[in-house]
Amino acid sequence: MIKRILFICTALVLVGGCSLTPNYLQPPAPIPEAWPQGEAYKDNQVMSGAPTAPALSLREFYPDQKLQKIIAMALNNNRDLRLAALNVEKARALYGVQRAELFPSINVSGGENKQRIPANVMGFPESLIIEQYKVDLGVASWEIDFFGRIRSLKERALEEYLATDEARRSAQIALVSEVARAYFILAADREKLKLARSTLETQQGIYDLIRRRYEVGLATELDLRRAQTPVDVARGDVASYTQMVAQDQNALNLLAGSLVPEDFLAPDLASVSPPGDISPGLPSEVLLRRPDIMAAEHRLKGAYAYIGAARAAFFPRISLTSSIGTASDELSGLFGSGSRTWNFAPQIVMPIFDARIWAALRVSKADRKIILTQYEKTIQTAFWEVADALAVRGTVDQRVSAQQSLVNATVETYRLSNERYTKGIDSYLGVLDAQRSLFAAQQGLISLCLARVANRVQLYAVLGGGGESGDLKPETGNSAHGQKGANEAVER
Repeated sequence: MIKRILFICTALVLVGGCSLTPNYLQPPAPIPEAWPQGEAYKDNQVMSGAPTAPALSLREFYPDQKLQKIIAMALNNNRDLRLAALNVEKARALYGVQRAELFPSINVSGGENKQRIPANVMGFPESLIIEQYKVDLGVASWEIDFFGRIRSLKERALEEYLATDEARRSAQIALVSEVARAYFILAADREKLKLARSTLETQQGIYDLIRRRYEVGLATELDLRRAQTPVDVARGDVASYTQMVAQDQNALNLLAGSLVPEDFLAPDLASVSPPGDISPGLPSEVLLRRPDIMAAEHRLKGAYAYIGAARAAFFPRISLTSSIGTASDELSGLFGSGSRTWNFAPQIVMPIFDARIWAALRVSKADRKIILTQYEKTIQTAFWEVADALAVRGTVDQRVSAQQSLVNATVETYRLSNERYTKGIDSYLGVLDAQRSLFAAQQGLISLCLARVANRVQLYAVLGGGGESGDLKPETGNSAHGQKGANEAVER
């Protein structure tokens, strides 16, 4: 009998392989075939042989040794990334639960039943005590998936798991870019603080010189008050940048998930090794490999599978309950000869009228349209992000060059104004204006150098780089990738 039941179950598993899921075809990408062209993009041609962002590991793109250590800390300790990895583990476990619905659940049960029947009941003149012992091994309410309802739900759970794993990669890309950006901002603000302190020291020296000249009658009180103004402004700038440096360091510590050692931090932006340059590639080849777009596509495939499950609800559901065991009115005779019992109870349920089934099908089709629209919007947003980053890259070098020329001119202007004041040709007002212009120009140059470095970080991220840890892989293991990993996890 056991062999017969196992044979029937195996045959039903093999027969139940129909699927009503619509065939999936990847929708065309709603973006141009090439990146934008024009004056702002003239330096962004697709470079032959140059690596694209996904082809470069974190260590290759970020050559700065200190930054590599901070990124490794973040990959190990950042709580947002850890939550993303845990969500992947949860999605993988849910997929395992849904996949297990395809197979029968075999249980063993045992029990004892005692019952007293009063006299003159059921035709017995005296009261009776009926005692029964029973042990059963069987399958309870196993649905045989003839029309693919459970398989469709399994495929939907698998696509949700894969989408969650891609979301983890997307979170890692965002984390790495934020860490690099915070690192460079901290270095730039430290350089601005150094500039503010140098300016304060210079202005304090000039003020002391004018004060001594004022005390001997060689300078006017107006010159003294004008010399005091840049000193007070520089003191305020020092305090302001001191605050900004502290806040930048706090932000970097939060992203890293722990306190970043002082020797991991760059003293200024000039001492930082800038990220490498990359080729933008072709939109259709690069963007469709971005984790957020791949996650959206997995959800779209899951919507197709849900339609299959909704369609299968219109067809009969066949379930099987079967068991084999032994029963006896005495415990000692439970496994004796002639005590064997068995039960075989297939059941079929055919929906005749259920408005919920039709509503569920309409919901599944509307859900597919919604997710398709979200998928297309994700692609368009990605294209816009890359286009903006390319517009910055095509112009930022010219802006840095112009600002450097401005700094050189203001340095000379300040030197000449100071000489003219020292010789008594001009008032100190000319020196004050030149000093303000020089300080602003130097600050602007640091900001533009930061913008150039940050643009490379942004371009690397929006082109899908940094999704794999590579040789900076964190010590805490992330979830397995792909269907193979999910199947292996379930089988274990």
